[in-house]
Amino acid sequence: MAWESAAWASAPWHRWFALIPTDVRGPAIRSDAGLFGYERALQRRGLGPVAGVDEAGRGACAGPLVVAAVVVDPRRTRLLGRLADSKLLTERIREEVYSDVLASAAAVATTVVSAARIDRIGVHVANIMGMRRAVARLDIRPGYVLTDGFAVDGFGAESLAVIKGDRVVGCIAAASVVAKVTRDRIMRGLHERHAEYDFAQHKGYVTAAHAAALARYGPCEEHRLSYVNVAQAALAGKARSLRLEDRVAMTSLRGATERA
Repeated sequence: MAWESAAWASAPWHRWFALIPTDVRGPAIRSDAGLFGYERALQRRGLGPVAGVDEAGRGACAGPLVVAAVVVDPRRTRLLGRLADSKLLTERIREEVYSDVLASAAAVATTVVSAARIDRIGVHVANIMGMRRAVARLDIRPGYVLTDGFAVDGFGAESLAVIKGDRVVGCIAAASVVAKVTRDRIMRGLHERHAEYDFAQHKGYVTAAHAAALARYGPCEEHRLSYVNVAQAALAGKARSLRLEDRVAMTSLRGATERA
């Protein structure tokens, strides 16, 4: 297909849509079409409703992966004037935009994939599974699905991957905000049970403070043991435990010998 070519990957974002086969797409998107240009073009072609999908937590070494799917109501996009890629927003603004998305979207759904599940099936498989489930949970069946970065099938509808989609496509940006806020709230909840790791601050991503906590306490059940840094911390902890057991056994043996 045309969008799988090298030309598609290197084209400026406003030309990507023009590379979709003409039997699928409508008019090419103008460079000044704004954040909702993709949705408007697809809807004019009769391919709506349009769902955007994105995830949060893929690169973290602790906590779940959260995937969100959002169908933006085209009549209420004026309420999303501050919408942007979640990574470009402050935490306070992101929470406010999250409320705006929930108030204005036609449909929103999320899927949470646990750390244990990620360890069993791998983060990429977990990501794809979460995307499919999030879209399937939407109250509205989408006519088209837009994903961020890489192609995914199995949505039950036509789909398109958009490079940097969370920055140039409104429904993907909305999904990125929903996924990020949902996951941050989960991580703050996990902090209440595992305050020693300070999940509320770094949200399970690799930081110097998180690495230091891993080295000191070892991983907890919310860490992804399939990740190299966590696995290394677990091995180091086992080694320390074995050395401690050896010291305890040696002390006990010495005491028994002295008593004899």
